[in-house]
Amino acid sequence: MLVLMLFTAFSGSSWAVDAEQVTEMIAKADRYRLNSEQASKVVSMVHLFENDQLDKTRQYNVYTRPNRESLVIFKSAVEAGQKMLMIEDNYWLLMPKSRRPIRITPMQKLLGEASVGDISTLTWNEDYQGEWVQQVPLNLEDGQQVETHQLRLTAKTKGASYQAIDLWLTTDRAFPIKADLYLRSGKLAKQAWFTEGERNGLPSVVAMSLLDKIQPNKRTLIEYQEISEQSLADKYYNPAYLSRNSVSGL
Repeated sequence: MLVLMLFTAFSGSSWAVDAEQVTEMIAKADRYRLNSEQASKVVSMVHLFENDQLDKTRQYNVYTRPNRESLVIFKSAVEAGQKMLMIEDNYWLLMPKSRRPIRITPMQKLLGEASVGDISTLTWNEDYQGEWVQQVPLNLEDGQQVETHQLRLTAKTKGASYQAIDLWLTTDRAFPIKADLYLRSGKLAKQAWFTEGERNGLPSVVAMSLLDKIQPNKRTLIEYQEISEQSLADKYYNPAYLSRNSVSGL
């Protein structure tokens, strides 16, 4: 009995993680990515690689606000005038030569060269329900090893970019290290690795590398060059307004 009690005392914390703690870890991981729970502007530079050679670079300005609302402004010359609006589970693509918003599905927002779905949704806690899997050491790409909590995130909204995510967070700070991203079919679509840096004096995710598991010759590097608190007027979250007005200055 004494041996059992000692074993529990020393090892229980490595596996007894309750639902409330999981929720707290996911929320903390989100803050490393966005640094704020307020309305924000995120300047994302996307580098597209094919066979380890840089193929294209694109810039997107992403405006997010609570209640799962995001507006993506395509800033590169070849995509100028394009916009994508996401309000809860509703999605619209707006093209510069069309005056009608195009309704798209959650799957369609993951298509395209840069996968706008990967840059538009910066939070996990609103779209997913988390469950603790195990505490496990994870080998980093540079050969170092870090102790992590492995979580399983399951989509709780129709508009979630992925049906499920396996997520590894550091045990000491809940900093995101790696994520495996699964489609509704159960197929592993991408693997994400997160780069730590500093923003406004705080540890932050400054980049995300996406390895395409369906097309292994493709890789995407997303750099979060600027994140600032910024709120847009309600009219910018209206597809009818966006279809009639240029918002290239955003």
